[in-house]
Amino acid sequence: MPLAFSFSSTARHTLAVVLLTAAAAPSAWALASFEEVKRDFRSSETAVLDRQGELLQRVRTDPTVRRGQWTALADVSPALRAAMVLSEDKRFYEHSGVDWRAASAAAWGNLWNTRTRGASTITMQLAGLLDDDLRRAAGGRSFTQKIGQTVAATQLERRWRKDQILEAYLNTVPFRGEIVGIDALSRTLFSKAPSGLDAREAAVAAALVRAPNARPALVAQRACEVLRVMEPGAKTDCEALDMFTSAVVQRRAFEPNEGIAPHAARRVLRELRDAGNDKPVAPTSVRTTLRAPLQRYALDSLQRHLRELRDRHVEDGALVVLDNASGEVLAWVGSSGPLSQAAEVDGVTALRQPGSTLKPLLYAQALAEKRITAASLIEDSSAQISTASGLYIPQNYDRRFKGPVSARTALAASLNVPAVRTLVMVSPEAFARELRAAGLPLRESGDYYGYSLALGSAEVSLLSLANAYRMMANGGRFGATTLTPRPAPATKAKPVEAAPLLDPRAAFIVSDILSDPNARTRTFGLDSILSTRFWTAVKTGTSKDMRDNWAVGWSQRYTVGVWVGNASGASMWDVSGTSGAAPVWAEVMRFLHAREPSRAPAPPAGLVEARVSFGPGADGSPLEAARSEWFLQGTEQPLFALDTGMASDAASARITAPADGTILALDPDIPPQRQRVRFESEGRGVQWRIDGKFHARGNSAQWLPWPGRHLIELVDASGKVVDQRRVEVRGAGVVAAKGARR
Repeated sequence: MPLAFSFSSTARHTLAVVLLTAAAAPSAWALASFEEVKRDFRSSETAVLDRQGELLQRVRTDPTVRRGQWTALADVSPALRAAMVLSEDKRFYEHSGVDWRAASAAAWGNLWNTRTRGASTITMQLAGLLDDDLRRAAGGRSFTQKIGQTVAATQLERRWRKDQILEAYLNTVPFRGEIVGIDALSRTLFSKAPSGLDAREAAVAAALVRAPNARPALVAQRACEVLRVMEPGAKTDCEALDMFTSAVVQRRAFEPNEGIAPHAARRVLRELRDAGNDKPVAPTSVRTTLRAPLQRYALDSLQRHLRELRDRHVEDGALVVLDNASGEVLAWVGSSGPLSQAAEVDGVTALRQPGSTLKPLLYAQALAEKRITAASLIEDSSAQISTASGLYIPQNYDRRFKGPVSARTALAASLNVPAVRTLVMVSPEAFARELRAAGLPLRESGDYYGYSLALGSAEVSLLSLANAYRMMANGGRFGATTLTPRPAPATKAKPVEAAPLLDPRAAFIVSDILSDPNARTRTFGLDSILSTRFWTAVKTGTSKDMRDNWAVGWSQRYTVGVWVGNASGASMWDVSGTSGAAPVWAEVMRFLHAREPSRAPAPPAGLVEARVSFGPGADGSPLEAARSEWFLQGTEQPLFALDTGMASDAASARITAPADGTILALDPDIPPQRQRVRFESEGRGVQWRIDGKFHARGNSAQWLPWPGRHLIELVDASGKVVDQRRVEVRGAGVVAAKGARR
């Protein structure tokens, strides 16, 4: 800010002494170099960049001030440079830091109480901006500060070039309110870069330096004076300039956050802080692993598709793309932006019910544990499964049942009842442990979710689900995702690979099933949006009451996850797996592989490919067409029928009721026949034992309970225990009816 100096003879003598002392001891005031000032300049926004350095998002990180990027003098419009010099320091290119002619005029004017322009030069103002000790207070600078400012200005002129002084001044001078520097001013008030400012805008900018917080009318008056000096002889329309000034000083076009990746930007800055990389001043820029062209395409695809679904009560969506090998996040679209009423909610990390998208992980576990094969027959029929809280009766999406189907068909066609029957074999708690190991943030135990866990009753995030699919794409090897480039290893030694979390053979079979268009025809038809011209494996899912719709899948190199729904949790209207998220998934996959092939993975060691056929169904025709199928070595067999195969023999038999840990309470007032417990199981040729003693044969049996803790065992014909449950009976004993077993 310009300052009016008042010099008495004593003051002039003192100043002369100080200047002579400063000349003899130039280190009296320590000044930074131009390079140091430029290096230490910090924007109030952090620029979040893609992997190639392209700007993705600006994020406001300093709430106390508004600074843009450092602007080189060559990138400032000539009109603005001229306006600043004419307004603030007409003899800028002539003096050596102090304009003695202006200082004398100011002193003479003060002597006669005459108003004059201040004597403070651009160099002196810059000195006051760079040194906190010289910074102007509310009541003005003290005499000592004025002397120090004068000395510092002379030192600046000796050490810096004129162009450096003007460049630093334009980048550090306050303008209006919180706005500091020409870049922030240009983008906030004029919505353009400093290089594009015309004479009228430059005059307003120069006027704001003299009176940053003045009324618009006063700023306009001052701007008109500057414009007349800039354009001598030209007719200046001050009235129009007044209207223009009143409009621009109220404008705030420079948004605090702007770009195409707001949620990813906030995430990466938070990760930097959590990692201990936070500094007193936020970094000027942060490079991410994102690809700007992919990010733009993914955002456009999601928004375009959601506009088409607007009449189906859908407004939100999210998308994430992962690099299979590195775990780098290549695209992160957290919301539908202006289409959403909750645009700040990050759909990539929000917890939602995943529906059928958990089924591939369930079948992979069952395959790895050799409970089923891809050809094993699983009954798709009405089921009533006893649980501690009552009967669980799963239904398919279309409320229809397809009878015995192979595990391949059950998974690819996303049949619910076979998935629940598969979870009965694995057990909810064991499945929950595997999901947690794969990075899915289950809040409760498997027993809490029960058999509905097979249908996605637990809440997970899109990021964690996509990464679990990436694990299957990588042959069962789990790895963390990252939004920032990982440092290159210090040595070229090949890193030691961790043991697979999931059996690579099971991961391959699930991958093969989810890439099989024929296997999904029972639900999705032959002409499905899920079918691509290059190799991909994909699964869709819809949560209860159509609150969430998902499509997650992978190619040879990429994993793509898409979610659509409503951040509020409201239900969508008639949105299926193929009409919701799947079209966006398919579009992004096609974009990724427009010029890049995707080939099917090679089978790992320990797999056997064998020809299989299926026995007849109720109508006498084969249950499924004969085909070539993949098996874990040792589980292959040529025929799967209703009375043979792994899905129906005693080796895969399981107790379906009662649940393990069931507590039964007896009431002596209720007749014993009304308190019998019913045992249910799957498999053939089985028998029941209670506390080591034979009880009954067959899949169903009844038992008159007796107080105490009991072990219920299911055994095969050879006496081998294939499953067991522990139950506790409490209450007074009841008298058994004649001939009844205890």
